[in-house]
Amino acid sequence: MKTNLKANGESKSIRQLLDTQKYQIDFYQREYKWTTENVIELLTDLENKFLFNYKDEHEHIDVQDYSHYFLGSIIININNNKKFIVDGQQRLTTITLLLIYLHSLQKELINDKDYVLIENLIYSTKFGIKSFNLDIPERKGVMDAIFNNSPLDVTGKNDSIKNIINRYHDIVENFPESLKCQNKKYILNFFIDWFIESVDLVEITTYSEGDAYTIFETMNDRGLNLSPADMLKGYILTNIKDEAKRANANEIWKTQITKLNEYDKKEESDFFKNWLRAKYAESIRERKKGSVNKDFETIGVQFHRWVREKKEFLNLATTDDFYEFVKEFEFFSNIYLKIKKISKNLNKKFEYVFFNSYNNFTLQPPLLLASIKSSDSQEIVDKKIKLVSQYIDTFIVLRAINRRTLGYSSISYTVYNLIKKIRDQDLDPLLDDLKNELKSMDEKFDGASNLVLHSQNKRFIHFLLARITSFIEINSKMTSHFDDYIRTNIKKPFEVEHIIPNKYFEYAEEFSDPLEFEQERNRLGNLLLLPKDFNQSFGDMPYTDKVKNYFGQNILAKSLNEECYKNNPSFNSFVRDNNLSFEAFKQFSKNEISKRQKLYVEIIVKMSDFKKLDKIVY
Repeated sequence: MKTNLKANGESKSIRQLLDTQKYQIDFYQREYKWTTENVIELLTDLENKFLFNYKDEHEHIDVQDYSHYFLGSIIININNNKKFIVDGQQRLTTITLLLIYLHSLQKELINDKDYVLIENLIYSTKFGIKSFNLDIPERKGVMDAIFNNSPLDVTGKNDSIKNIINRYHDIVENFPESLKCQNKKYILNFFIDWFIESVDLVEITTYSEGDAYTIFETMNDRGLNLSPADMLKGYILTNIKDEAKRANANEIWKTQITKLNEYDKKEESDFFKNWLRAKYAESIRERKKGSVNKDFETIGVQFHRWVREKKEFLNLATTDDFYEFVKEFEFFSNIYLKIKKISKNLNKKFEYVFFNSYNNFTLQPPLLLASIKSSDSQEIVDKKIKLVSQYIDTFIVLRAINRRTLGYSSISYTVYNLIKKIRDQDLDPLLDDLKNELKSMDEKFDGASNLVLHSQNKRFIHFLLARITSFIEINSKMTSHFDDYIRTNIKKPFEVEHIIPNKYFEYAEEFSDPLEFEQERNRLGNLLLLPKDFNQSFGDMPYTDKVKNYFGQNILAKSLNEECYKNNPSFNSFVRDNNLSFEAFKQFSKNEISKRQKLYVEIIVKMSDFKKLDKIVY
C-alpha cells in the first residue's frame, strides 16, 4: 500500500468512475439518507442542463459536444488495492439507482441498434461471480431486487435499505418525460450518453486514513451536510485498528443510530449532547461578560470536535479504548431511549419521569444518566432513574410553588453541579446526596401557602391539581385518573374550576375591594379540576348549588360535600392516618379558601415526602 503519496484530485466522468470499478464503503460513512427532495433536485438539474444543449436537429454524435455538468466531489481512500468511499456514497448510490432505472427504461423504449451499454457501470463479473460496482454486502439483496424488479420485504431492515427502495421509486415516479422523448423522437439514448460521459465528479484519492478523515470532515454531500454524529463515528472507528472489533463497532453504531432516528430524527444529536454532558463535562461557562464556552456549552454545539480535543481526558488511546467508547454508546443510548419513551407515556413504575417531561424540564436526561454506570444491573439502573426523577419532581414543585423560574439559564448551574456530584455514584451515596440537596434548597413547601393562579403558571397549577387529586385517589384505594386530568385530546378535557364564581358583588361584604376578591379567588385553595362541560354549565352557580354537583365528580371536588365522608372507609382511613384537614363546607368564602389552601399544602408535603426516596433503595 502506498502511504507516502499525497492526496490528489482528478475530474472524472461517471463512466470513468464506475466502468468495471469496485468501491466499498469505509467506516467513516453514514447510512444512505437522501430524501425525495434530493432526488427531485438532481433530476431537475440534469434535465435542465441536458435540454439546454439539445436541439431537435441533433444527431446522436452531437452529444459529445454538449457542455458538462459538475456533480460534486467524492473522496476515495486506497487501502490494500481496494477503493473505499470516504465521502460521496450518497451521490454514487443515487447515480447507481438512476443507472439501473435507465437500463430498465431502455428495454422499453430503445431499439437494439441505439441501445447504450451501461451494465458495466452497474455491475461486473470476476471469476464467474457477479457483483455490483458499489460493492456493499449488506445492500446486495436490495440492489438485486431493484435490478431484477422483484419484491423485497423491508421489515426490520436498516434505514439505508428502506431509503434505497424509496429513492428508487422516487426516480421512477419523477424521471422527466422530456428526457425520454422530444417531438415524437426518442432521445433517451442521447441523455444516457450525455449522463455517463459529460456528468463529472472530482475524485479525490488518498492513501492514508488520517488524510481521508481530515478531508472527510470538511466535506458535505449534495444538499445534506454531514451531521456531528457522522463525524464522530468516523473519528472513533478510524481509531479501532482491529478489523473484527471495527466491524462490530460499526454494526453497533448503525443499529443504535437507527433506533434513535426511528424514535425522532433529532434524537441522534440530542443523545450525544445529553450523554457526554452527563458523564464527562467538567466545566461550564461563567456568568459574566466575555466568558467563553466550556465543556457543557461546547458539547451542546460541537460534541464531535469536543471528543477529539478531549481524547486524553476521555482516555481514548488504544483500539480497546475506542471500542469501549462504542460499547458505552450502545449501553447509554438504550437507556436514553427508555427515558424518552417513559417521558412521553405515563408508566406507574416511572411516573416521575413523565411528570418532569410534562413540566418541560429539558435537563432531565443528563441528570438521569449521570449516576448510572455501564456496570450497573437493570435493577440498579431502574432504581437510579426512580431516585433522580423523584428528586427532579420535588425540585420542580418547590421552585414552582415559590414562584421561582425553571428556565434553562436560571437552573443550568444547579443542574450541572448536581450532575458532577452524582456522576457514577452507588445507590446509598446517591440517596444521601439527593436528600441533602432538597433539604438545603432555599425554597420550602410552605411557599404553597401563598400560591396563586396567574397567567404564567396555568399549566403548572393544572398539573399540581391533577397530582393532588390523583394522590388522594391512589391512597384511598381508588383508580387514578391523572392521565385524563392532564390530557387535552379527550372528548371532555378537564379545566381549572374556581369554586367561588366570578361575582364580586355577591361577596363584597367579605372582601375590601375587587382586587382582593380576585387575588383570593385565584388562590390554590379555591381551585379544582372539573370536566369542561361541567365547568361551563355550573361555573357561575352559587356555591350552595355547586357543592351538590361536586359529589358526582372526582374525589378532590367530592370532598367539599359532606356525603363524601359517609360510607367511604378507605378515604376516611387515608385522611385519618395522614392527619389531613379535610372538611366539608356548606358555605365557601374567604375563610374556607384559607382552610382549603392549608389542606392542599399538607397534601403537597405528603406527596413530596423525602422518605419516599428511601423506599426506592431499601
